[in-house]
Amino acid sequence: MQTAAQIFQAIQDDPQNQGFTEQGIQPLYHVEAGAEILLVSQAPSRRAQASMTFWDDASGNRLRDWMGVTKDQFYHSGKVAVLPLDFYYPGKHAHGGDLPPRKGFADKWHAPLLALMPNIKLILLIGQYAQKYYLPQREQTLTATVAHYQDYLPEYFPLVHPSPLNYGWLHQHPWFLDNVVPELQARVKQIIH
Repeated sequence: MQTAAQIFQAIQDDPQNQGFTEQGIQPLYHVEAGAEILLVSQAPSRRAQASMTFWDDASGNRLRDWMGVTKDQFYHSGKVAVLPLDFYYPGKHAHGGDLPPRKGFADKWHAPLLALMPNIKLILLIGQYAQKYYLPQREQTLTATVAHYQDYLPEYFPLVHPSPLNYGWLHQHPWFLDNVVPELQARVKQIIH
């Protein structure tokens, strides 16, 4: 089995990532040997890539609220790992919005990194791309998948993305904050004391 350092170097050396490596851009993910909660989402934001800090924005603040954890617990407990479907900011569509993660990226890198984290108990699937990748038998829509989150427990917990852009979705689906978030907090609390 490769070490974390060997995998990190292999990611940087991969021809698929050559353009990023040549610009001095490093892959952004976080592996903890003792991690018990894994966050899987689309890809780092432009801001996260620039600061090399994942979830350090309004979306991250909301995600931590949903999880019921402090910033210190989130970043320093040793219990939380982060594996986006792409470890590099993908750029923007011409009409706005981030491009999707590159195809085949997670296929190549998630398995060797997951092998370094044998204690994962809960995988938060944040947004449609993460749910499509990890839940091939999911519901037809993100809303339906999140509404039926219990069908995927105890291993997976599908969530809507905590972006401020999803305020309208949250307003239209009050059951998420009323029912789903308390369940998420209870499960996270069992892991992060």
